Parts: sequence; structure tokens; C-alpha cells
Amino acid sequence: MANHPPAEIFVDESLVRRLLQEQHPHLADRPLRPVANGWDNYIFRLGTDYAVRLPRRLSAAALTANEQVWLPALTADLTVATSAPLYAGSPSEAFPWPWNVTRWFPGTAVSLQPRDRNVALAAPLAGFLNAFHRPAPPDFPRNPVRGVPLASRNDAVRGRLDSGMVPHAARIRELWEASLELPVWPGPALWIHGDLHPANLVGAADGTLQAVIDFGDLTAGDPATDLAAAWLVFDRTGRNEFRKSLGTQYDADPHVWGRAQGWAVCMASSLLANSDDHPGMYLLGSETLMEILTEGLDWP
Repeated sequence: MANHPPAEIFVDESLVRRLLQEQHPHLADRPLRPVANGWDNYIFRLGTDYAVRLPRRLSAAALTANEQVWLPALTADLTVATSAPLYAGSPSEAFPWPWNVTRWFPGTAVSLQPRDRNVALAAPLAGFLNAFHRPAPPDFPRNPVRGVPLASRNDAVRGRLDSGMVPHAARIRELWEASLELPVWPGPALWIHGDLHPANLVGAADGTLQAVIDFGDLTAGDPATDLAAAWLVFDRTGRNEFRKSLGTQYDADPHVWGRAQGWAVCMASSLLANSDDHPGMYLLGSETLMEILTEGLDWP
């Protein structure tokens, strides 16, 4: 069964060129070509320095709007580059939703390299999170599936575990139930990326982190959501280095890593149950599940 949602609007080079001519004419003459047709967005490369991202679905349009409103200020002082909008596109007669022009990063998607190489990402990714996980204002963009108490994801996770699509479901269920018993995040709602997996990380030529991309799930809440990257991105060696590099920022909550593993279960089960038409994402779910099973309840 294919789970990639169909596009609600068809976008090609001619439409993108028209939008650029109308709203950002100084960019409109650069070479343009499609490079990805993802879950939420069309992505075109514009010249050598830019990417154009346009929502494929109405539900993704709201995510694009959130990026336009919040990301420029949130990422201005970060030491790690991001896909924050450089030029914002507005709804128009040609295209009814917001769209963005961002930087193009020439590095390699971390999802395409072996996990044992990701240890070099541990320190810069930890630095990104320590800087990004700041208290959010009361009007932060709500997200029903990220940053929320794990119990709110229980029905979805149990449904996946009952579907037959998740290997070792009985043991994974035990680990999931253990995470549900932990206290919720006791601190203020912190800004979170919300979807911090290897396909949203770009590696530099020297093996370190070039950029963090795709903030469509941007919200605030429990930072354990992003700390699930310990299992999504790293093997045990890298995970230990990642935790060490984070320092003491989360030490006030002794349960943060237990919930982070719960979030890793939530995300891995989603990848396994919903990526049968995307082998790379299915493999990510499978590898993450093995990391979770290997570690069990051995939280720091």
C-alpha cells in the first residue's frame, strides 16, 4: 500500500518561474529544476544557492506559514545553518498558499550515510538543540503530534503495534508502556524542531553538521521530542557522545531520556507503518527500532 499522500496542486517549473517573476523578480532568471516531491512539499533548486519549497497539500500550507512567521528570528543567532526562509512567497492568483525560498545546502543527507559515521554530528547537533530549546511565547504554533504528552499518542502507537507492520511489537509495547508511566515535562514549553531525523540533517564534507532543515513540525513543548534523535540518528557510541555533548541542560528532569525513548518508539513505529512506498524511510524506522531494542530501558 502506498502511503505518500497525493498532491492537491500540481506544480512545475513554469509555475515556480511565474511566482518568482511576480514576487521575487531578482531571482527569476536563475536556472531552475525540480529535485524532490516529498510528503508535504515540492522542492526546486534555484541557481546554485537557493531552494524553492512549495506545499503540496493544504495541511502543509499552515506549516509553511509557521516557518515564515517564526523561523527567521528563532534561527538568527544559531551557529548551525537552517532552512529558515530567506524570501517569503505569498498566496496569489497563481498559487493559493505561502511558499518559501531558502538556502540550498550542497552537503549529503545524513540518512544516506552509515550510522557509525554520525558520531561526528553529536556535538554540533547537541549545540543546535541547546541553543534552540528556549522557552516559547504563549502564542507558539500548536502541533497535535509533537511536543505533547506521550499519552496523547498512545492510540496511534498501539494501532501501529497491532498492525503487524512493526517487528518485535511485544517488546516495543513494553518499552512504550514504560515511557507512558513517566512524569510529563515539568518545565516551560520549549521551542522544538519536531521532526529531527537523519533526512532533515545535512552533513558537511568533513563529516560534521552543515545544516538542520525542514521545520514544518515547528512547535513548543517537551524537548524529549527532539532528544529522540539519540536513537533516530545515532548508534550507541554516537548516542553516548550526543548525551555527553548536551551537558547539563536537561538534568533537572530525570525522566527526559525515558520520554525521549518513548518519542523514538512513536516515530520509528510511524516510519515502519507508513513508509512502504519509501524504502529509505522504512530502513530508518527499522534501524531506529533496533537501536531502541538494543538499549532497552538502560536510560542514563
